[in-house]
Amino acid sequence: MTKMIAGQALVKVLEAWDVNHIYGIPGGSINHTVEGLYLEKDQIAYIQVRHEEVGALAAAADAKFTGKIGVAFGSAGPGATHLFNGLYDAKMDHVPMLALVGQVPQSAMNTNYFQEMDETPMFSDVAVYNRTATTAEQLPYVVNQAIREAYRQKGPAVVIIPEDLAATEIDYEPVKTPNVVANTFTETIDPAAVSATLDLLKAAKHPLIYAGRGLLGARDELVKFSEQFNVPVINTVPATGVIPTDHPNAIGTFGRLGSKSGFEALQHTDLILFLGSEFPFAQFWPKNIKIIQVNDNSFDIGKMVPVDYAVIGDAKSYLQAMIATGETLPATDWLKANQQNKANWNQWLDQLAGDDSHGLAPEAVTKKIASMVGPKDTYGVDTGNVSEWAVRGLPMNQQRFALSGLFATMGYGLPAGLAGALSVPDAQSWSLSGDGGFAMVAPDIITEARYQLPVINVVFSNRRFGFIYREQVDTKQHLYGVDLTDADWAKVGEGLGAIGFTVTNNEEVETVFDQIKELQAKGNRKPIVVNAVIKDDDPIGTAFMPLDAKLYGQDAVDAYAKENHIDLTQQPALGELLRAKGDNL
Repeated sequence: MTKMIAGQALVKVLEAWDVNHIYGIPGGSINHTVEGLYLEKDQIAYIQVRHEEVGALAAAADAKFTGKIGVAFGSAGPGATHLFNGLYDAKMDHVPMLALVGQVPQSAMNTNYFQEMDETPMFSDVAVYNRTATTAEQLPYVVNQAIREAYRQKGPAVVIIPEDLAATEIDYEPVKTPNVVANTFTETIDPAAVSATLDLLKAAKHPLIYAGRGLLGARDELVKFSEQFNVPVINTVPATGVIPTDHPNAIGTFGRLGSKSGFEALQHTDLILFLGSEFPFAQFWPKNIKIIQVNDNSFDIGKMVPVDYAVIGDAKSYLQAMIATGETLPATDWLKANQQNKANWNQWLDQLAGDDSHGLAPEAVTKKIASMVGPKDTYGVDTGNVSEWAVRGLPMNQQRFALSGLFATMGYGLPAGLAGALSVPDAQSWSLSGDGGFAMVAPDIITEARYQLPVINVVFSNRRFGFIYREQVDTKQHLYGVDLTDADWAKVGEGLGAIGFTVTNNEEVETVFDQIKELQAKGNRKPIVVNAVIKDDDPIGTAFMPLDAKLYGQDAVDAYAKENHIDLTQQPALGELLRAKGDNL
């Protein structure tokens, strides 16, 4: 045993779990935890953020990028409440996170002391594990248990630390329990389930895979299954990259952040393999299709959409079992039509990128980024229209991607870019934000500058909350509260310690990003902010795309195509492609 303050002992527990950095801001109620970080500074990096919310969001993004637990801390009162956005993001996207929360000394609790709050019930809804330490000796144990539960339950754990306990000297003995966070057994899927679902797949004329984040560790299996059975793949937005985006069987996503190819595939499928997801918008799928749902959480089975066959098990194990049957299905006209539809969509996005006659298209910016990214690069993507541009335009093959999926908080891009630079230091980190989301967290460019993190932060500036603007237009409301006062984000970035650039047309995009490439090649260690001043056009909505005259009538098709500048000769409906191949649906 070794004598040390409990604040240092709990940091040693973090080290044992391979945590190498932690975010937070000091405060009177967490000072001796910070003292512990100082005493262990050679083993774990303390990242001083400018807002606890940024630290918590970055910790959640760490987990999304690496699968390892992310850690943030805050002092009592406002420091604690500022953590909530990151905690809820971790909860709703099912990633492990730990929050260390300061509390006033035990002798001052229940006395209306300065910044005193009853913190345990505050976190009862968000946390999978929520405990207040009551003795100094138990602090290392409680932190260890919190981490184990965060991994086991795939969510945020909270440990509340009265300041006097962290300051108390204890005898510390390293934890002996193995830090096992992955299953060490092989799951066997019921052969009857494999046989039954294989029969359903063989009977389907237009089968479709709908893949969620539960398959993020099963890319090889998903690709193999899709190729062996010749089934096209849609993924949820948070699962972008679960199949390489340049794979011919990857046809995009469904919903407002999606693609034409994703929307139309859902209109014509007759069987969905719903794998590793609790996709909340599944309730909007067509009602006349069969659904096989595979999920390791029985609560998620049928939660969002009625299913015809359920497999309670790990989706990766299920795919392995299906592959092991040795069965195959031929490449049908259904698959080929979907592949052509996706290729047509990509070509249309490329045309949008090339036209800056009415202002800079965001697609031109993502196209240039796509030409620069390396195989290990990370993307931190904010919430709003920028999510659409990123999902549609960025390659996601070996690259890693983090956004606020189900919680969808704005201000996520910059913290996730910060996390990418720290968690994957041997690759380039990118953050993509709208001007609304960036304004919420811009001061933490200082954090990137302080720690010499050369994140490339791209701000799509159109002077409005574009996503909400579109909702107000679609629902025929007054346009109110969605306009933004402009700012020169390049100069803001420079004032905070970054290198700033502004682009307003395609020529400037080429010139500036080539300059950035040269800077990074020369070993630049400063963050970069690119103020991309884009045109006001909304990205095309893909939640409903009436382009098939047989389904929606020619008048509706013509009106939609005119509004969205779609050349129907270049973007025929999937139904037309199928009918041209003799499939009368």
